[in-house]
Amino acid sequence: MGAPRRLKVLFIPAWYPSEEYPINGIFIREHAKAAALYHDITVVYAYVDPSLQPWKLCRVSDSMENGIRTIRIKYADAFAYLKKLLIKEPRRKGYSLSNSDRKVISILRKIFRIPRTVLLDLLYLGITFAAFRKLLKEGFKPDVIHAHVYSAGVPAVLIGKRYGLPVVITEHSSGFPRRLIRGFGKLKAKFAFERADLVCPVSEDLRRHIEEYGIRARFRVVPNVVDTSLFAPADSVPTRENNRKRLLLVAALIPIKGVSCLLEALARLREKRDDFALDIVGDGPNRTEYEELTYKLGLRDVVRFQGLKTKQEVARFMQRCDFFVLPSLFETFGVTLIEAMACGKPVIASDIGGPKEIVTEKVGKLVPPGDSETLAEAVDYMLDHYREYDPEKIVQYVRQRYSYQAVGKECDRVYRSVTSSFMRVLRS
Repeated sequence: MGAPRRLKVLFIPAWYPSEEYPINGIFIREHAKAAALYHDITVVYAYVDPSLQPWKLCRVSDSMENGIRTIRIKYADAFAYLKKLLIKEPRRKGYSLSNSDRKVISILRKIFRIPRTVLLDLLYLGITFAAFRKLLKEGFKPDVIHAHVYSAGVPAVLIGKRYGLPVVITEHSSGFPRRLIRGFGKLKAKFAFERADLVCPVSEDLRRHIEEYGIRARFRVVPNVVDTSLFAPADSVPTRENNRKRLLLVAALIPIKGVSCLLEALARLREKRDDFALDIVGDGPNRTEYEELTYKLGLRDVVRFQGLKTKQEVARFMQRCDFFVLPSLFETFGVTLIEAMACGKPVIASDIGGPKEIVTEKVGKLVPPGDSETLAEAVDYMLDHYREYDPEKIVQYVRQRYSYQAVGKECDRVYRSVTSSFMRVLRS
């Protein structure tokens, strides 16, 4: 018997890298690349572009990226524009409104009492359906629809129902453990998950939090991916500046990443030793706040804010560091952990969610989230013991679980499972 037939899989992500937002949903693109090792992947990504003028409605790009056909459809927030133009009565000099004008304006006011998110969701649904129908006309009918994030799962399950296709939804959102999915969002999640053939959260912890919402679905955990050809041990031992051991954090500069906790921990540690330095790679709305805290804590000579970097630059930072720290308060997975570990580096992470499932005693240490004292103790320990962690074993651990090949094979099992189950149901 020959190799199994490559399936056609349509990715419908809620987040995906774009020209405007190059790091948005980059981990979903990694999933697509992993799945593309074994199947033919087409991505349809529709998203709002606030800069797009409403009369242009939408713009479509269609290109091949890493062997994956990627269709991006950016569309304007036409509802916000119409509301701005029409909700208020015109105030032109010498112009009076007719009764019919007033009726139109009254109707518009009632329409715009509907939450904007609902209106945008309807627009998103229509655009996604239109893109799918266009693919059908071109001769592309997928064997499986694979949505990423529950909001993209809504059009996915509706298309699946309409055209008789199995649907898989991978969930990444930290909104579930943070209890931020409420109201209409909760309804969408329940609708999508309970109608999908399989729901694939990226960690067991995320699955438990989804179930706490009262959602009943078929679950199978499929983790995130690391590019082990890019994130790999350095060819040579990196040079150390001022004989200081190098710590690294790669994260968005927002409160849930625990940056202030790490800075406070280093301030505590600075009272007893000064043989370390921290690089912070990333950006975000709280960067100025964290820079000011760095000065206030007297850490300006040991903490450097490096800003946003490309994946290649991030990999070089990880290869040069001695160990990696991720002090998040919430984390559904922790992609930067497996990237650092793929470079052979031990890690310190918060004892929460995804990191708790990734970090073992052979690859690093776990600490309670938000506890700067315990974090300082862990960093103090790691500064003296990081060389005792075996880089080769750390790399092997990651490659066996999170490489393109490992996750791609898991996606293959998922697709084969849902397509065979779907066919059995159709025949019965």
